[in-house]
Amino acid sequence: MYLTRFEINAARRDARALLASPQKLHAAVMASFPTTTAVPDSDGRVLWRIDRRQHQVMLYLVGPQRPDLTHLVEQVGWPTTHEWDTRDYRALLDRLDAGQEWAFRLKANPVSSRRKNADSTRSQRFGHVTVAQQSEWLLRRTERHGFTIPTGEHKEPDVAVRERETLSFARQGTDVTLSTAVFEGRLHISNPDSLRATLVNGIGPAKGYGCGLLTLAPVRRA
Repeated sequence: MYLTRFEINAARRDARALLASPQKLHAAVMASFPTTTAVPDSDGRVLWRIDRRQHQVMLYLVGPQRPDLTHLVEQVGWPTTHEWDTRDYRALLDRLDAGQEWAFRLKANPVSSRRKNADSTRSQRFGHVTVAQQSEWLLRRTERHGFTIPTGEHKEPDVAVRERETLSFARQGTDVTLSTAVFEGRLHISNPDSLRATLVNGIGPAKGYGCGLLTLAPVRRA
């Protein structure tokens, strides 16, 4: 597995058009890999996320093969000065152990499945839209994904919900609506193997549209 970081030049017209379209972003990401990588396997799947800072837009990629982002550099990057940074993800995965604490960031599509009405025989996904709903959605899933979220100084789970938005776009003639949120906080590893699987397979639905990628970083101490 490989972790890749690429900075997007948001001042370019093509970059603004790309960032406005989950469909175009999905196609651009998948074009970075051989066609066989599009199918998830035992080694993991392609995951990606856009992180927006004050003066920076970053694309993060995780995938079972090393990507080639030449097309993105030429279209939405700095062709003469910047490329991308790819590292072997196994170096981090192999370091994970029970009891460790890490800072984390996750963009997800928190949803629940239920019947649309009493007469329906099929379930439908409904997006969670409030901070409380979205927080609860994540907290219900942490154990199965190999971690817990400790409480902070106010005896509340140490996770913040940021950058909440609703995305609407057309896909194959059908309107798609995604309610997304970015989660940031601290986690404790309870099951390293489950967390490794989570890091290479993602959390929740809409992984093709920039959701599901959980990333870790050392905890900063005051």
